[in-house]
Amino acid sequence: MNTKMMNTQFKFLAIILSLGLFLQSCSSDDDGAVISAPVISDFEFGEGSEHSTEPVAYKGSDLHVEADIYAEATVASITLEIHSHDLTDTDDAIVWDFEQVYDDASYQVINPTFHEHVDIPSDILAGEYHVELIVVDALGNSTISEGHLEIMDVISLSDIDIEETAARGEDFHAEFLVTAVNGIHEISVDIHAHDLEVGEGEEEWDYEEVFADYHELTEAEFHEHIDIPATAPAGEYHVAFTIEDEDGNIVEYETHIDITA
Repeated sequence: MNTKMMNTQFKFLAIILSLGLFLQSCSSDDDGAVISAPVISDFEFGEGSEHSTEPVAYKGSDLHVEADIYAEATVASITLEIHSHDLTDTDDAIVWDFEQVYDDASYQVINPTFHEHVDIPSDILAGEYHVELIVVDALGNSTISEGHLEIMDVISLSDIDIEETAARGEDFHAEFLVTAVNGIHEISVDIHAHDLEVGEGEEEWDYEEVFADYHELTEAEFHEHIDIPATAPAGEYHVAFTIEDEDGNIVEYETHIDITA
């Protein structure tokens, strides 16, 4: 075999060897590749009926939650947590504490879109809540995204200005702002007394009236002057304002007024 032929064979073997080493190196690199943790993007939540992206929702309604998830490995589970750090239970309402794991087949894929609606109880405290979305993939990698949600009363009263004393034969002033997400159905007023002595020339006074002028308004200023009969017995009267919205939700505000002779 001449020298020229030997050189050609040597070069051919060298190429084959180099190609083999290259393929082996690539294979080793693939075997040791690092899978990144999932990435959560476009995480949004808000009022469910509107699919709102404003972080506000209402008691007794539902919460829309959505996020895009990029995952190099199959997603194993998605956990949604909602809780508050600053609110404290009262006799009338509790702090909402929500946690649910979503691990059904529709989410156990690569790059799922998370979209759920969560019912908000009506007997919880309004205020700021912390929202967390936790994604775990099949390899145990996890990612968390978080934000804050303001949960509000479906009917709320503010700037309350109601006279505490008034003379019989005159009127008393009552004023407040009403916000009703579903629209006001009606506002009613009930005034009555307990165990007041009815003197000569006096008549027991019980007052009830429904004010329909505010119907369907979502924001209104209740401003009324209520006449007190000249024959009403003097003393302390219980006053109740009841606001009902178009969905049947009711809020009551109670106070007292002293009627003088």
